[in-house]
Amino acid sequence: MTTPDDLTAADSTGAAPLRAHAVAPHEPPLLNAEDVEAGYFPGVNILNGMTLYANKGELIGIIGPNGAGKSTFLKAVFGLVAVRSGTLALHGQDITGKRADELVRLGVGFVPQTNNVFPSLTIEENLQMGIYQDPKQFPARFDMVCGLFPMLGDRRRQRAGSLSGGERQMVAMARALMMNPSLLLLDEPSAGLSPALQDEVFLRVKEINATGVTIVMVEQNARRCLQIVHRGYVLDQGRNAYEGTGAELANDPKVIELYLGSLSQA
Repeated sequence: MTTPDDLTAADSTGAAPLRAHAVAPHEPPLLNAEDVEAGYFPGVNILNGMTLYANKGELIGIIGPNGAGKSTFLKAVFGLVAVRSGTLALHGQDITGKRADELVRLGVGFVPQTNNVFPSLTIEENLQMGIYQDPKQFPARFDMVCGLFPMLGDRRRQRAGSLSGGERQMVAMARALMMNPSLLLLDEPSAGLSPALQDEVFLRVKEINATGVTIVMVEQNARRCLQIVHRGYVLDQGRNAYEGTGAELANDPKVIELYLGSLSQA
């Protein structure tokens, strides 16, 4: 596991600083965020040098206290918050500052925490909205997401506003998958759900990841998140506090003392 101190420990020896996200030059991360600073209001940053990478096929978790900048990071990646410095790259291509519609075409899907379905539309119509940029692909993509979420096909004519919280979350994730993204950003998918429904959501997240979709997930249920992710980041005050595998973070005494004891537990 690395901490910000570890990343710069080599400076005192004269060697180049260690970077936890270093990979072979011919294998760039699917998503690479370097020293990202971003915020909602002029002169006020929420992210203060956030660095993260996600390799193809990984499931990455971001945990941390309220106000740490977790959701802001996802919005910065998806072009909803202005990035003031630093870079964001997808498949090695700079995407810093690109609009959300451009990012969807490039293979990025985003599921916000709230207001993530169109309640007056049916399930099928919600999914059509997810692929409005390429409507001819709707039949094939609809069959694909119904394979992951059978309920959607069975109840395709039902209005999304009549669904339970867990069912709405399934619709939101399915809509984000309609454009066949290589990267899926999930903002607290278990928020407000019962423990049983939280387990269902985490199961679906793992199933989506198993299809090859890289996932970066912000989650307040920190312990449950760390049980399923390949790697995790602890974000505090807009900066990396700790990073490591899910198991490393879940068992690190300092992470437990400083973060897991104050965050939601499964």
